[in-house]
Amino acid sequence: MLERHASRATRRAREFEAFVAGAAGRLLHAATLLTAESPDDNPRARRLLTLSLAHTYACWDGLHGEDPYDHARRQLATRFARAAWHHGVLGRSRPHPTSPLAPLTPQERLVLVLRLYEGVAEEQTAALLGLSPERVRAISHRATSALLHRSRGPAPAVTAAKATP
Repeated sequence: MLERHASRATRRAREFEAFVAGAAGRLLHAATLLTAESPDDNPRARRLLTLSLAHTYACWDGLHGEDPYDHARRQLATRFARAAWHHGVLGRSRPHPTSPLAPLTPQERLVLVLRLYEGVAEEQTAALLGLSPERVRAISHRATSALLHRSRGPAPAVTAAKATP
């Protein structure tokens, strides 16, 4: 009995290690986008990822065919939302100025990361965040517009051409 339990625990650990080896990079990048930190200095993103992976490991045996990446991503989004909206911890922190999502609010970053970076459907994003699909669509549109208008910069100065007689 003990041998069977030990072999199951070993198998579980190996499966989880393989999952982390394949998914941690992408999840860390998503967490870094969410926290709007620099990729080289991202302690909040690393903490967010660590907590999400710890929860995924705790639920590993109960996933029963569910994609562990989806579970970890859901945990990442939920933990970010809870910290940003309920506790204000991530919402008050200053984003890194070079982060592409720095000008966005935490909610806008979360919607864009889920929709555009992770490719989560609008309806799934809405269900995960407790919003209507229309609200997710509006947030996504507003955030995308803000990023597009910001990247254009000021319009070039128009100079009047002198008329030649």
